[in-house]
Formats: sequence, structure tokens, C-alpha cells
Amino acid sequence: MKAMLLIYGSEAAWSALPAQDLERETGAYMAFTEALIAAGKFVAAAQLQPVATAKSVSVGSGVGVADGPYVDTKEQLGGYFLIDVASMDEALEWAAKCPGARYGGIEVRPIFERS
Repeated sequence: MKAMLLIYGSEAAWSALPAQDLERETGAYMAFTEALIAAGKFVAAAQLQPVATAKSVSVGSGVGVADGPYVDTKEQLGGYFLIDVASMDEALEWAAKCPGARYGGIEVRPIFERS
């Protein structure tokens, strides 16, 4: 099964990290990515631009576009990993290893695959 690991954290806290801490965290993400690749579980990953660049689209009562993500959460979606695993339990194990789990949260969502 494929699963999306959605990484939520405080954008303000991330941008306030001293250079050496930022370098350490970046290294942790690189190591996590390399571990996924080595295990044959990696499909894709990306870091998202800051929330200030986000737009939201709604077509419920006519098309509307608004600045910002406008999701009711204290943390911001900062990036994702798409992984290919045997089960939800395995996806949760990988999510717990993701560096973002230490200071934010990882939402694990199975990908709907048509058979």
C-alpha cells in the first residue's frame, strides 16, 4: 500500500532555529530519506513553500480564491513523504522515525488505489 506522511510543525519555530540546529535537522531529514530509499519504501517527497505563499480555492458558492491555507490547526503542513509499505502498521513505524514527529505531528493517510 502507498501512504502519505504529512508533516505538520510550527513554521515560526523552524525559521527561528539557529544555523547549527537547522543544519542538524536538515541532516536528520536527509538520513530519514536515505533510510526509506535503502529499505525500498521511498516513492516521493517534497518540502513545501511557506504558508504565506499558499492560496485556497473554494467552489461551493462560486469560485473563490483566498490567500493562505486557512486550515484550522496550530501547525502548518510543511512537506510530505509518499511511501510504499506493506501495512498501516509499517507506515506508522516510518512516521514515528520521521524527524518532524519530534517537534510537530505526522498525519498518515493511505492512498486510495483503484484495483
